[in-house]
Amino acid sequence: MTQQEPPKIEFPCEDYLIKVVGNTDPTFKDFVLRVMKSYDPELDESRIKEQPSSKGTYVSYTFFITAESEAQLKALNEELRLDSRVKTVL
Repeated sequence: MTQQEPPKIEFPCEDYLIKVVGNTDPTFKDFVLRVMKSYDPELDESRIKEQPSSKGTYVSYTFFITAESEAQLKALNEELRLDSRVKTVL
């Protein structure tokens, strides 16, 4: 069986989807939004999707950014994961 290579991303990549799942908290959205805008100042806030979990314990936010490089995506992921409320970054 041959190992398949992951698809390569061509940068810059507009409409790169990032989903952040974390604990429901009144300041969580502001935190995530601030981090996302630090990596993409032109972030279109009208496209942010918010989805609470069925029990209301967690919330997910979906963002579309312009990804500039692998290094940018790695740094963004690492910065988000520093916050204890963040459970998953996809």
